[in-house]
Amino acid sequence: MNIHTFTLPNGIRFVHCYHTSPVAYCGLSINAGSRDEKAAENGMAHLAEHMLFKGTTRRSAYHINNRLENVGGELNAFTTKEETVVHAIVLKSDLDKAVELLADIVFRSTFPDRELAKEKEVIADEINSYLDNPSELIFDDFDKWLFAGSSLGRPILGTPDSLADITAAQLKTFVSRHYRPSQLVFSTVASVNAKRMEQLAVKYFSEFPAAGVRRERKAPSVCRPFQKILRRNTFQEHCIIGNRAYSLHDPRRTGLALLVNYLGGPAANSRLNSLLREKNGLVYTTDATYMPYDDCGTVTLYFAADRVSLNRCAELVQKELTAICTNAFGTAQLHRIKKQWLGQLFINADNAEVQMLSNGKNVMSYGYVESFEQLKAKIDALTAAELLDIANEIFAPERLSTLIYTS
Repeated sequence: MNIHTFTLPNGIRFVHCYHTSPVAYCGLSINAGSRDEKAAENGMAHLAEHMLFKGTTRRSAYHINNRLENVGGELNAFTTKEETVVHAIVLKSDLDKAVELLADIVFRSTFPDRELAKEKEVIADEINSYLDNPSELIFDDFDKWLFAGSSLGRPILGTPDSLADITAAQLKTFVSRHYRPSQLVFSTVASVNAKRMEQLAVKYFSEFPAAGVRRERKAPSVCRPFQKILRRNTFQEHCIIGNRAYSLHDPRRTGLALLVNYLGGPAANSRLNSLLREKNGLVYTTDATYMPYDDCGTVTLYFAADRVSLNRCAELVQKELTAICTNAFGTAQLHRIKKQWLGQLFINADNAEVQMLSNGKNVMSYGYVESFEQLKAKIDALTAAELLDIANEIFAPERLSTLIYTS
């Protein structure tokens, strides 16, 4: 990878990757998400993200929406528990327009009251759509108990009630508190040399004054394992089995990510897919997910099945977890597992948009972009004994929590 990083005097960090293509990708990552909301602000980070598109001191919502779309480009954004990202895809010849627009909407948004009222209705519909999807909603409910008492346990979208009282003034306060240059990373992947990217950075971002930020994130308190069953009007039973996990900064995260990919990654031959779907025909969907945060993380195993198959699925999952907690991988098996995951990672990184977003996240979290060679060395160095220790720390039966949606 041809990676170039630099920082403006005001603290905004930039990471650029040269990529031969007529298409350019850029994104502005902000180190602020739903976990940075105060209790009375639930949903504010996501609402602020929506409102970035609704007007600046220079543009109306109409002109924001048409600035890139009129030249065939795309403008989008998303909010997670720890970051807000605004990103664009354009032809290389229009990269200047995209960089200027992202700077404008992040630093000069006005949050007009008329647009705010409409956007609350839009998000209310988004929330209702989410409530209609048990395969997504169950993850929010699981986090609610896993991180009870912490902002990590609150839904990113908020609730209609929590959104109702949010004012434009409160949004501006939230943005001014968190959208600080020192907390921003601008990432680009484009067929443009590094000198040109530095010129664009200076042109569009140097005017914004440096400002520190007092990080108020608090690590969640200890969670005791729980077993819960909720009634839902669904055709299937939905189940999550999971646990707290390692943070972004824990060296064991690589080993855990490997185990999670082995258990329920995207490959058709993952253990959960092989056992629950291919061998026994019990489910259509199953997967495993590891989500690391600044100071903690979550690992979840998910499946959906009809009522008569639920217990059998749970037994098979527990049998597989017992196996990885009891038996170390053999040499050939471990080599195969590593080879598969490396292939998936490298192929996924060949997508320029994924690479742009990943580079921004890496600089935000670690201050640098890890090379493929460095990542491969970490994966190659993992031993069967290390993975066995990780499995017992995360997947031992007495440590796991379970949430079931039943009809």
